[in-house]
Amino acid sequence: MSSILNVIGSNVRHYRTVLGLSQEKLAELARLHRTYIGAVERGERNISAKNIAKIAEVLGVEPYRLMKKESRKSSRLL
Repeated sequence: MSSILNVIGSNVRHYRTVLGLSQEKLAELARLHRTYIGAVERGERNISAKNIAKIAEVLGVEPYRLMKKESRKSSRLL
């Protein structure tokens, strides 16, 4: 079973790449540091609800989508 931090990181990476955003651009738009985004995507940071909301807003998804384990074969962006 994946940890919630790995699920969040995987989802952030998925939605970011679907939108064609670099880690640096996502960080800039969310007003976070690029290295923080990288650590989140690797499941290394215990991300706060506030930062989940910031990232989700930039990615155009509801915050719960970043915390939900989904099969990439059947998931859609929205």
